[in-house]
Amino acid sequence: MKLYRLLIVFVLSCQSCNAQIEKINGVSFVASREAINQNHVKPVVSVNANYASVMPFGFLRTVDNPNVVYGGERQWYGETKEGAKQYIEELRKQQINIMLKPQIWVWRGEFTGYIKMNSEEDWKTLEASYSKFILDYAQLAEELKVKLFCIGTELETFIDNRPNYWLNLIKEIRRIYKGKLTYAANWDEFKRTPFWRELDYIGVDAYFPVSDDKTPSYDDAIKGWKTHLPEIRKRYEAFDKPILFTEFGYRSVDFTGREPWKSDRSMNQVNLDGQTNTTKALFETFWKEDWFAGGFIWKWYHNHEKAGGVENSRFTPQNKPVEAIIKAHYEVYK
Repeated sequence: MKLYRLLIVFVLSCQSCNAQIEKINGVSFVASREAINQNHVKPVVSVNANYASVMPFGFLRTVDNPNVVYGGERQWYGETKEGAKQYIEELRKQQINIMLKPQIWVWRGEFTGYIKMNSEEDWKTLEASYSKFILDYAQLAEELKVKLFCIGTELETFIDNRPNYWLNLIKEIRRIYKGKLTYAANWDEFKRTPFWRELDYIGVDAYFPVSDDKTPSYDDAIKGWKTHLPEIRKRYEAFDKPILFTEFGYRSVDFTGREPWKSDRSMNQVNLDGQTNTTKALFETFWKEDWFAGGFIWKWYHNHEKAGGVENSRFTPQNKPVEAIIKAHYEVYK
């Protein structure tokens, strides 16, 4: 009898361990001009991903323009509601779960965190316009029963100036959509986001600086994460909500760990080792933590055979050494 009880404890302990390491192993699936098919989905499966972030877009002309424009004929197919639906349906044929993540793009690439209106009238117009945009996609998320919906991405100044609007917006979304909710806060924003208690995940776009070296070593990147880890864990402890990296990743470029958010095209010296070392350190720091829900690598293109490569200095891990690192870690935690 004693041996039997010990066996039961062992089995339950193993089940608990397995529960702790189940993660969202995601890719940020970039919208393209065209519909996708199963040939575009197979590489997502091959890298052992179990989630994809599908990202339709709305547009603002400037950071102080209040009118979100979306669904027009000039948009790429994958950026539209119709395209998002088609992408979701194709990905789910291979049991890839979905985070629907509608995003705002400010023309000329101005940072969305700087969106700020010049009058109360314009703020009201922006609120109505953004609500129409995000609730339209919340309805799509509910229609397709996607598992996770992201209510916004890197909109710090908008949130700082209109916190009550966001609290009310979350209630409106909840009335439409019955799945899990998150928000994608920038790496230096998440500590001040006022509505984490109302969501299911604390979402962070994890472009934390971890090293000033030209080619960060694995050990150096691990050391760099130690400065950020306590603050990230503190958010979990404060709100009892799992941490989700709504975006994470590094460019294959010199000094990739210094300012990982930079997409400046003048930074073009290819450095595959830097990307590999920093990515491995991120996995080793977070994926073993039971309060960490996983994340979405930035970014994954549909045309895998043409994407990335060893001469590419951009974020995508495709056809670079780091792809094998991602595949191996996702295999362990899938």
